[in-house]
Amino acid sequence: MSQSHFIEYKRAQAAEDRTVSAARDAMNGKVKGIRALLPFLGPAFIASIAYVDPGNFATNIQSGALFGYKMLWVIILANLMAMLLQNMSAKLGIATGKSLPEICRDHMPKWLTWTMWVVSELAAMATDLAEFLGATLALNLLAGIPMLVATIITGIVTYLILMLEKFGFRPLEKFIAAFATLIGLCYLVETIFSKPDLTLVAYHSVVPWLGNKESIILAVGVIGATVMPHAIYLHSSLTQNRVVPRNDMEKIKIQKFSTKEILIAMTLAGFVNLAMMFMAASVFNTTGNSNVADITTAYHTLTPLLGSAAASVFLISLLASGISSSVVGTMAGQVIMQGFVGFTIPLWIRRVVTMLPTVIIVAIGVDPTKTLVISQVILSIVLPFPIIALIYFSQKKEIMGVLTNKRLTTILSTIFAVIILGLNIWLIVQTFMG
Repeated sequence: MSQSHFIEYKRAQAAEDRTVSAARDAMNGKVKGIRALLPFLGPAFIASIAYVDPGNFATNIQSGALFGYKMLWVIILANLMAMLLQNMSAKLGIATGKSLPEICRDHMPKWLTWTMWVVSELAAMATDLAEFLGATLALNLLAGIPMLVATIITGIVTYLILMLEKFGFRPLEKFIAAFATLIGLCYLVETIFSKPDLTLVAYHSVVPWLGNKESIILAVGVIGATVMPHAIYLHSSLTQNRVVPRNDMEKIKIQKFSTKEILIAMTLAGFVNLAMMFMAASVFNTTGNSNVADITTAYHTLTPLLGSAAASVFLISLLASGISSSVVGTMAGQVIMQGFVGFTIPLWIRRVVTMLPTVIIVAIGVDPTKTLVISQVILSIVLPFPIIALIYFSQKKEIMGVLTNKRLTTILSTIFAVIILGLNIWLIVQTFMG
């Protein structure tokens, strides 16, 4: 390590120590209000990026363009699921000092652990595919960079951002939180531009509707794009050693702060997803442009309808989403491998390997948005694996101690798991039996 890097490392360590010290002051009641919450902000914002990745753009825009406001309830349902499941995952890391994949390795048969690792790696690759394609499309449309070149640029940029991990957890947390805020601001602007019907937004956010096979596929895709398998694995890792509790009382206090952060971060992610869909409903569906079935068409259609400023804001949010979620996806991939099978590979190798499917798809000219939607359906089918494991372990007192799930939490999370499984079965039946 060079002298300049060593100095930066020491500065980062000092900042990390200050964060932990501030967290302990908050737990001891020395500071109150928002200042008490600040040291705990970070893990949920990193996890929340997975909930506003380019896969969400693809499924939400298609849903809004084809079915108007009618599928907004799916986003509300998925976001409620996400809040509960991410809270359970964060709590697991706080209670045990281990990630969910590590807990699986400790308590499951070896064959099952390896099976879950393979399935989880496939899900991580499907995730990375969506994220890479999103950032690549944004660069291509925003700056006219050829798709293949844009893919390489995305890979290099995300790798450089991941290098921030060398300087402790705080720099990367701040970077990801800034990207989450940027995406949120972009969709606040898009909401102003698109002028959605707020009455319809309110109504369809709470009244369920499912129509034909296509709407079911998109509903499963929306859930797959919102409740992410790799985010469930990752969140437990982000909290396991961040502020290490010294006793049961500190575990309870850290968990309370973590819950508040999750509510803030996931509410922001939920607003972004709602805004994506009701923007598409307002701009495309109600103006007779329901044939907008991909991100490229959405961009080109937005320009004459809302102006070049709105179209550019759309692409900026897509670029921020693609780059930041690709960073988070790579972090999750490392956690999955290290947790399930106990070894890791150099970061640059994982970056190159997970880039390859995107490079191949771009090179042979496969439709990017269709690929995005299919990848989200794959994620939804894989999703029950981490959910079932999380429910099983988080209700065991010998593992969770004072943070063992309450009965209501276990019941609600089980209901969510059944809903996801039911939608998946419905999708398979509709697909193969018409």
